[in-house]
Amino acid sequence: MLKAIKSDLAIIRERDPAARGLLEILLCYPGFQALVLHRFSNRLWKLGIPLLPRVLSQLTRSFTGIEIHPGAQIGRGVFIDHGMGVVIGETSEIGNRCLLYQGVTLGGTGKDHGKRHPTLAENVVVGAGAKVLGAINVGTNTRIGAGSVVVRDVEANSTVVGIPGRIVHQSGVRINPLAHSALPDAEANVIRNLMERIDYLEGQVSKLNNSLKAIEKGNTSKSYLSGKAQNLKDREIIEFLGDN
Repeated sequence: MLKAIKSDLAIIRERDPAARGLLEILLCYPGFQALVLHRFSNRLWKLGIPLLPRVLSQLTRSFTGIEIHPGAQIGRGVFIDHGMGVVIGETSEIGNRCLLYQGVTLGGTGKDHGKRHPTLAENVVVGAGAKVLGAINVGTNTRIGAGSVVVRDVEANSTVVGIPGRIVHQSGVRINPLAHSALPDAEANVIRNLMERIDYLEGQVSKLNNSLKAIEKGNTSKSYLSGKAQNLKDREIIEFLGDN
């Protein structure tokens, strides 16, 4: 347990530029405080001591704003940044060096007994307000965008955004855990693709119209295949895409 606490301290000093010293982390980091108390309550839970682990968990919630069930399994070097509103369910499993921001929920679905909460592999980043629900697996080096809702398994080295969460990028490259805002805009990319498709189809319609006009005039030698597609000028969509 002491080794795990040392790892939790080390990861905060490594990843948080605001951490200026050991005493500040001990007194001012609720995520660290919640993890220390959880590791103690988890030890009591494994020993089969009734009620006391749950009571300690509730006291931790009142003190830090972070609710971790004493049955949850949490690896070393985990960082809960700020942490207010974080909820971690009973059968959740969190791998080493994971990073959770405020408002994250690792929750269950349904009323079935047994495994019903997520499993996060190593080095997973879960953005602020994201919800990971059910007995699903999230692969190594994955990052989940802020506000996303993930209800299906996620392969390693992925980026997940949206409601429901969709995998929008798989790079195989170890992610920068602090760059949780550098996520692709899935909706904008889809709209951009649709606009390009509409441009293409309008071009085809324009060519067909020119072809029909040439046939009606009996001027089949006229080159009607050089017409340009009409550019889309929907200002609202352009502004949404952020184009200049």
